[in-house]
Amino acid sequence: SGLSPDPLPMADTPPTDTATNPATDRTDAERARLELASATAIRGLAIDGVEEAKSGHPGLPMGMADAATVLWTRFLKHDPSDPAWTDRDRFVLSAGHGSMLIYSLLHLSGYDVSLDDLKQFRQLHSRTPGHPEVKHTPGVEATTGPLGQGLAMAVGLALAERHLAARFNTPDHVVVNHHTYVVASDGDLMEGVTNEASSFAGTQGLGTLVVLYDDNEVSIDGKTELAFRESVPGRYEALGWHVVRDVDGHDNEAVAAAIQTSRNTLDRPSLICCRTTIGFGSPNLAGLSKIHSDALGADEIAATKDNLGIPHEPTFYVSDEATVLFHEAADRGRAAHAEWTERVSRYDAAEADKAAEFHRRLDGRGALPDGWRDALPTFPADPKGMATRKASGTTLDALADILPELVGGSADLTPSNNTLAKGMTDMDAGAPEGRYVHYGVREHAMGAALNGMALHGGIRPYGGTFLIFSDYLKPAVRLAALMKTNPVFVFTHDSVGLGEDGPTHQPVEQLAGLRAIPDLLVIRPADANETAAAWAVALDQFERPTALALSRQALPTLPGTVGAALEGVAQGAYIVDDCAGVPDVILVGAGSEVALCIEAKVLLDGLAVRVVSMPCDRLFFEQDDAYRESVLPAGVRARVAVEAGSPGGWYRVAGLDGRVVGLDRFGESAPGPEAYAALGFTPEAVAEAARSVVASASRPDVL
Repeated sequence: SGLSPDPLPMADTPPTDTATNPATDRTDAERARLELASATAIRGLAIDGVEEAKSGHPGLPMGMADAATVLWTRFLKHDPSDPAWTDRDRFVLSAGHGSMLIYSLLHLSGYDVSLDDLKQFRQLHSRTPGHPEVKHTPGVEATTGPLGQGLAMAVGLALAERHLAARFNTPDHVVVNHHTYVVASDGDLMEGVTNEASSFAGTQGLGTLVVLYDDNEVSIDGKTELAFRESVPGRYEALGWHVVRDVDGHDNEAVAAAIQTSRNTLDRPSLICCRTTIGFGSPNLAGLSKIHSDALGADEIAATKDNLGIPHEPTFYVSDEATVLFHEAADRGRAAHAEWTERVSRYDAAEADKAAEFHRRLDGRGALPDGWRDALPTFPADPKGMATRKASGTTLDALADILPELVGGSADLTPSNNTLAKGMTDMDAGAPEGRYVHYGVREHAMGAALNGMALHGGIRPYGGTFLIFSDYLKPAVRLAALMKTNPVFVFTHDSVGLGEDGPTHQPVEQLAGLRAIPDLLVIRPADANETAAAWAVALDQFERPTALALSRQALPTLPGTVGAALEGVAQGAYIVDDCAGVPDVILVGAGSEVALCIEAKVLLDGLAVRVVSMPCDRLFFEQDDAYRESVLPAGVRARVAVEAGSPGGWYRVAGLDGRVVGLDRFGESAPGPEAYAALGFTPEAVAEAARSVVASASRPDVL
């Protein structure tokens, strides 16, 4: 990783001789006995945890207990006393349904995951939820369970490690040097996102990514051959991976040799095909689909414990021998951590400028440099204006130099998304220091990789595609919000205003769907000033992601946003064009429809009209009552909300006495202005809706 393929310093390297452990001069036989005790404990904890919960997936933890023990006790560099240590190896259980595996590994290693926590598996408010959740259980690196997401996020983790190594390591000072390990199932490798991500990882040559494939040939429905008959090793070799075929997942020395070979292969990612038996140890259910996701039941648990030599009582039994190797590995990890800390101290003295940036970007929340907002561009009022996608590009140009942690990219739409900032160079295997990633037409993998980079730390990732294709990566967007991490999803071509590409490319329901995701900020700016402010809001987020919805077509730069957008966007909604006194009607718009509302106001002679821009409804409803009342007074019930998209969510703003000018049908292929007019988005239509709502308190209707 980093500048050269040289091995890690000795303090960072777990023992690689599989015959003896240099730390203890332990023989093969002694290690084998202790590893068996560890794997047996994992199997016992898994069957007891699932039985206690009356739900869960015991098969994978039982099948992968041997390989996981080898990885965690011989190779994984980690410090249970400091799960957030920057230079730790990352372990991702992509097959998150087998969560008792990682919970058992964490407990045996000495993380703050107790036996009582294991006994509360899948219970309300427990630290051991049904699928692993980052920032919830110490030592969990990513929220997994939706199959494929973990492996795809691991690609982002490895990408971040390599970029930071290239940026900060020097020939004399190596401060970033770690691996990303994944346990993936047959189900993971059936998912499309893993093929996208694996193709991308092969293209990028991510040599510090090692995937242990649990090839047990069983899924919930039965044998995988029902639906999955390809040569997985052949596919991964074609994708540019180093593949270790036909590894007996229950032969510890074979697993260790495969991992070591993979660690030494630094020019491409590695897939280790571990042939395992699902539910290993169960006399009657091993190898059957029933043990994939069902508790074993009392009789089979008794038979399994007899077969494995586990006492029937107490449940959740862990022998003294089961923790020996895990604790020794943790001790090595603490020693590696201490040695790394000394290395960083020497780095601080020798490379003061690099070290200062290194600490700023990787310590704590990764605070942005002081005064960074001063670089945000401002735009004068201009009736011609510009597309907000172009304003976004201008904003990125202004920020790129002073925010070196910004790492951008696009799913093969760079010139359309305007995501390549001035001075950014391409990132690839030969230039890992580059800050711009070409993901190809792989929207879902891009979204997951953004999540992985954000989880790693030290990088503020963003990636672009069309808003209509947000559907392709929505699972990753949802996980970003669930994980409370902060990538920026740049979605351009945000409405029927994109024009001639027609209804296949014109988003209708996408904004409503994204806004329904908890903790996701969806910001649809009305003009260039709001776009710069939207980036300021997005970069201020440390525990939630942002989706920017940007126009293809030019939008006028509104007088009401000049000098007001930065605060207004941060508050979610604000007044951009007001009237004297109490308004008769309030027009509320987002994005391109704010200018439409202002045009409609001109047609409403005799009425006092207020125009409100609401770029982010979530931020607005997070404001206090006084602010919300100042923008949308409860006493003014005549309201019209306007957006060229699904109308449903806007009734929260318009109220039952108001109107929504929305779109509840697919679009049309035509030049943007013609499409708008044909679909009812004209100043005249908005003005008519306003007159109607002032005249009547009838139930809302959709134009």
